[in-house]
Amino acid sequence: MKNLPTLRQLRYLVTVSETRHFGRAAEICAVTQSTLSAGVQELEGLLGTRLIERRSRRQVVFTPLGEDIVERARAVLADAEALVDAAQAGSLPLVGDLHLGVIPTIGPYVLPRLVPALREAYGGLRLFLREEQSANLLNLLNAGRIDAALMALPYAVGDLPRVELATEEVVLAMPENHPLAAFDDIAVEKLESETMLMLEDGHCLRDHAMEACHLTRSRGNEAFQATSLSTLVQMVAGGVGVTLMPSIAVPVEARPGSGVVVRPITGARAARTLALLWRPASPRSRDYRLLADAIGTAITGALSDAGRQMAGQRKAPEEGEAAKNQAGG
Repeated sequence: MKNLPTLRQLRYLVTVSETRHFGRAAEICAVTQSTLSAGVQELEGLLGTRLIERRSRRQVVFTPLGEDIVERARAVLADAEALVDAAQAGSLPLVGDLHLGVIPTIGPYVLPRLVPALREAYGGLRLFLREEQSANLLNLLNAGRIDAALMALPYAVGDLPRVELATEEVVLAMPENHPLAAFDDIAVEKLESETMLMLEDGHCLRDHAMEACHLTRSRGNEAFQATSLSTLVQMVAGGVGVTLMPSIAVPVEARPGSGVVVRPITGARAARTLALLWRPASPRSRDYRLLADAIGTAITGALSDAGRQMAGQRKAPEEGEAAKNQAGG
């Protein structure tokens, strides 16, 4: 019978690969550096090959075979975690550790509603959150480093199992004194003459907005790219230009006093679908569907607040104009 590596040895190896530093890897694994180094050396001895070139304390370089072994080790660790998850899933729903990834244009507007509700409903759940752009989330999901991903579609996600939670409009955000704020909705053609502020490449909201509103990457009026939606909104409030935001962001980013108002866009397919995705072989599909129900409730609350806020913003200019007319009469 073959001598097999231990899960602890594989964890040490993967952590060194992720940090490229024995000291930091030891801290993450909660062991001394000498213990971690010995574990990796034992693994190399067991496999009969060198996995890491120790050029200096600050330079850790994996051999080509070492890189391949790291990927295989990740798969073994993911399968071991799935074994534990399967045992837990057979008892109580949504218990144990669950690593959820979420994109930046969803997280700030859904998680504050979601996390307290999950804590109240599922006391045995330990939720770990990771915010990344869509491409990185898919890589983490496929590598087994997160259990599920909350993303926006359309996006190339292959045949991953999913629950589509809601479809939301992408709306136009502008300074409250902008001429277009006088309209109840904005025709997409009017955006051609506006200074457009967008998220940087890599954010799926950028691609959704550009495709929906027939924008191109060569637009001369795209004046600014930001790493976050909050930064864009601050620029809009300062009168630099206009931007596009998902409806779930309205209660936070266009709240009263922000200096920003939002309007629906007509003549465009300005919408995206929010979905929860997981790996096909995961034994926790029941848990993920329960999680999807909770996320869907949080999203519905955010969209309801957004609808009321947008209706109030459209009503406010009308009331102001009526007051002016009455005073003049």
